[in-house]
Amino acid sequence: MQQILRPFLDRWRLCAVLVAAAMLATAHAFETFGGYAPCMLCLRQREVYWAILALGLAFMILVRTPGGPRWRAATCWVLALAFALSCAIAVYHAGAEWKFWPGPQSCSGTRAVSLADMQAFIGGAKFKPPSCEDAAWRMLGISMAGYNAAISLVLAALSGLAAIREHGKR
Repeated sequence: MQQILRPFLDRWRLCAVLVAAAMLATAHAFETFGGYAPCMLCLRQREVYWAILALGLAFMILVRTPGGPRWRAATCWVLALAFALSCAIAVYHAGAEWKFWPGPQSCSGTRAVSLADMQAFIGGAKFKPPSCEDAAWRMLGISMAGYNAAISLVLAALSGLAAIREHGKR
């Protein structure tokens, strides 16, 4: 297993950037091509991936500067924390979808946004976003937030492994 992971862990900052970009592209594809309007918690999850993408790019530059290699392990730990934050938001979102706990009060929409809704909004009508408590899409009984929680947990663990590996190289 270590042989399989080694190439990824050795280039973890690049992998984190690519995974964050892929997760954002997937979310935007569901919105653009699938017609699934994001709720407030969906957008929060995207914000974390945008931050991971930016951090990963900055860290790729940092570790290549003079004195930068000493920050290699720390950058992986920061990415681990960011992926853990993504996991926490996704768990909260999935739990709200399963009615384990209430979603945020600011996310109490009741349905997806249609073209007619957008035309009404442009005409001055009040906009009501999709509800965080209703999963817009499920596969095998798991919502997008549920999949994001699982993926983010794995990525946080891999970031931790990369940090441990980087620390061991000293």
